[in-house]
Amino acid sequence: MIPRQMPREGCDTMRYGIALDIGTSGLRCQAIDLDTKETISTAMTSRHPIPGMNVIDHVNFAMDAGQDVATGLMIRAINNLFKLLEIDLSEVVLIAVCGNPFQLSIFQNIEIRDLAFAGKSMIEKLGIKPPDRNGAVVKASDLGIIGINADVMIPPAVTHEIGADAMAMLTETGVLEKEGTRIVVDYGTNAEMALLHEGNIFTGSAAAGPALEGQQIKAGMLAAPGAISNIEIMENGWKCYVLDDALLPREGDIVDPSTGKVIAEGEMHGKAIGITGTGVVAAIACGFASGLVSGSKVNTPDKSLHLQADICIDSKDVDEAGKAIGAIRAGYLTLMIEAGVWVNDVRTAYMSGASGLYVDAIKAQKIGLVAPGATEMIQYGNTSIMLARRMVMGEKTMDDLREMTKMLRAKHCMFASSQAFKDIYSVEISLWSYGMPWSAYNDMMDVYSLQHVPDPVESRAERRSATDLPELKGKKVSILRDAGVELTGAVKGCISCRKCVNECPESAIAVEKGVITVNSERCMGTACKRCEMICPEKVLQIKELKIKTN
Repeated sequence: MIPRQMPREGCDTMRYGIALDIGTSGLRCQAIDLDTKETISTAMTSRHPIPGMNVIDHVNFAMDAGQDVATGLMIRAINNLFKLLEIDLSEVVLIAVCGNPFQLSIFQNIEIRDLAFAGKSMIEKLGIKPPDRNGAVVKASDLGIIGINADVMIPPAVTHEIGADAMAMLTETGVLEKEGTRIVVDYGTNAEMALLHEGNIFTGSAAAGPALEGQQIKAGMLAAPGAISNIEIMENGWKCYVLDDALLPREGDIVDPSTGKVIAEGEMHGKAIGITGTGVVAAIACGFASGLVSGSKVNTPDKSLHLQADICIDSKDVDEAGKAIGAIRAGYLTLMIEAGVWVNDVRTAYMSGASGLYVDAIKAQKIGLVAPGATEMIQYGNTSIMLARRMVMGEKTMDDLREMTKMLRAKHCMFASSQAFKDIYSVEISLWSYGMPWSAYNDMMDVYSLQHVPDPVESRAERRSATDLPELKGKKVSILRDAGVELTGAVKGCISCRKCVNECPESAIAVEKGVITVNSERCMGTACKRCEMICPEKVLQIKELKIKTN
């Protein structure tokens, strides 16, 4: 339990602020004493409360089920998350929130269809009126946040496509002050990236999927205590590194990756419960280096890489991670084409987000996650919550943020409509999913008249943050493993055959006498719908279910 702070001498009450990051894979928040600037407590969800594995899934759900439902799921999760901060919520005087335009629009319960549909003509044809996204200050109670009588500060978007999270990535890493051609990527489900060249900023957003955040991986999890976050090849096996309660990597067991036999026990023996996306990246890189992985194929007797606590990585996991790696590499190569440069022109790479911080940058570069010409890789943590903290502590005002958006107007590349992106991603899929050897990569680039991608140069990496979340100072991080959000409803025509229950890959569904209940944070959303397709009566429609109220 986190002890409640006592009022300081001469004060009747405390003054708290909450910094909230609404990410695509989950929510994170920190309570801050506004007088001392001390971080009191930190809490995070294990998943996102809205069905789906990426931002497109979340938007599709919001449009199918109704935005009130999507917003309700998010707000309910936030209310449950804030309880874990173990402060007197009545003493919170300000909340600052950061995220991409989709997430912040759902949070505010304002129009999102203008973000979902590309092109002004389509938006006009549908009669959609884009809302004002120039920043807002609203009452917490008006958003449905319980027990807090405070203002909520919502930053402006830079443009229609570029949100506060991208602004945070650019400002909090220091990439704007760096000289020369450089790139910054926020590694996550929705990988924001920007290439800076000769005074211009070229931006893009790659729907990489959740594998790099540990989701859609069999033993995957977000960066949390007990997660394997890195792996090193030793003379006698592979050493695992496991995150402790302060989210710091500690030495775990040395194991035989072919069998899982423990060769030597480490400090974190018995404490591993899953693996982060960064751990998966490290396992793939070690697998390539040792010949145990080729493409998505795992060359061990049982076709799995064995890590501490017999946490395994199989071919399906490698395939999922490879799709994310491929999307990110296709993204930054496309930005280079847009800017008229190529890989050897980009010598500095900034990496942000949990995956960008915890990943072994050298390993990541070897398998394509980082620009191969970068000789310097600089790693940061969660820049969204960094910006939210600066807002809540008064270091960034709304006027400051609006001025900043004017400075950061960028040339945005829509990867979904970019032929270069499509061509490069075709090469990536051939590599990661269809068994093409690495030696044939540049031959495939020739097919699309694209420049060759050279092997990575010798590089050095520097971590500017110790942990993903700032200012933990050894305090335990509270994890909301069940956000307490469910969708339910009596489905007319349901015969309770439970085929949907058995088909769900995430065990998100329960059926009782024709009443369907779905754990929203486990549901994979519109990208899956296996439950609806397997229903013999064709009566199950997730979008028809409502938020469970008790």
